[in-house]
Amino acid sequence: MVNFQGVRKNFGALQVLKGVDLEVHSGQVVALIGRSGSGKSTALRCVNGLEKINAGKLTVCGYDLSKDNVDLRKLRHDVGIVFQSYNLFPHLTVEQNVTLAPRKVLGISTAEAKEIAADVLAQVGLSDKLDNYAEQLSGGQQQRVAIARSLAMRPKLMLFDEVTSALDPELTGEVLKTIERLAANGMTMMLVTHEMAFARSVANRVVFMHQGTVWESGPGEMLVNPQTPELQQFVGSGL
Repeated sequence: MVNFQGVRKNFGALQVLKGVDLEVHSGQVVALIGRSGSGKSTALRCVNGLEKINAGKLTVCGYDLSKDNVDLRKLRHDVGIVFQSYNLFPHLTVEQNVTLAPRKVLGISTAEAKEIAADVLAQVGLSDKLDNYAEQLSGGQQQRVAIARSLAMRPKLMLFDEVTSALDPELTGEVLKTIERLAANGMTMMLVTHEMAFARSVANRVVFMHQGTVWESGPGEMLVNPQTPELQQFVGSGL
């Protein structure tokens, strides 16, 4: 579903991705870990076309993002992304936030959009919050609405960029349980996270990025027995 082949990304003179090779297959959960500045969030943003790669080849859900003529609108139907900031519309209810994109982008009826909203809000455990406004929700609940909003577009792939970094431990647990349920239901996901225990237990594959490259990758158990000094130090630091 996602295939990085020698992908490079520069911001001016700064080279952030230095030849990344990485595959994500349908139904997999891949966790990207690493220090700030290692390239993990940039790699994720390239998958959704938010950043254009400078060299190499990147294919996502059949789209070749190495080319200039990629239909990003269609790509983003297939690839949902959730950030650490919820970006909910404060003047809309939870239901209205979730139904807006399906109605405006996919052109489906209000009645069908409401059915989808009911389904995805049930998936994130917020069926009882349909008529609430964002300010009436906790941070964890707002983040779960943001996840539901992405799910409402029926994506093939979900991306999560440090979605719990602004939350306290209790609210973090709420959101991680939601992602765990999605994983159990077979959703293909890539997530940037600092939650090592979560990465180990939920991800099929953990990718440790260091200095713009895939430094070490493997099943979650690799966090217990790192093969490189850099990952040993990273895991040992408790980051």
